Amino acid sequence: MFGIPIPYLILAICIALFGSYRGGYHFGWEDRDNDMKLAIAQKNDEARELEKNMTSKLSDQETKLRKAQDDVKKKQSAMHELAHTGRLRLPAPSCPQASTSATIATGNSNTDASESERQTIAALIDIAADGDKAIVKLNACINAYNEVRVLVNGQ
Repeated sequence: MFGIPIPYLILAICIALFGSYRGGYHFGWEDRDNDMKLAIAQKNDEARELEKNMTSKLSDQETKLRKAQDDVKKKQSAMHELAHTGRLRLPAPSCPQASTSATIATGNSNTDASESERQTIAALIDIAADGDKAIVKLNACINAYNEVRVLVNGQ
C-alpha cells in the first residue's frame, strides 16, 4: 500500500509533533521572558519616578521643618531679650485685700526682678521652646509620612 512501513510513519509523525511542541515551548518561554523583561523595566521606571517624588516631598518637608525651627529659635531669643530687659516678668502672687484703715507702704514696689526670677523665666522660656521644637518635628514627621503614604498607595 504505502511504500513506508506504518511503524516508521508513526515514528515520523511523533517526532514531527514533538519537535513542533518543543519549538513552540521554547519560543513561548522566550517571548514570556522578553515580556517579563519589559514589564520589569517599566516597573523599575515607575519605582524611580515614585522615589524621585518621595525624595522631593521629603526635602520640601525638611525645608518647612527648618523654617519652623528657625521661627521657634527667633521667638525664643526674642523672649530671652524681653526677660533680660525686665519687660517679661513672672506674675506676682496676689495679696489679700487690705483694710481701708491700713497704712500705705512706702518704697519702690516696682523693683527689678531678682536674679533667681530671671533664671526661672529663662528656664521656662527654654522649656517652652523645647516643647515647640518637639511639636514642630512631630508635625513635620506626620506630614511627611502622610505624603509618602499617599504616593505609595496612589490615593
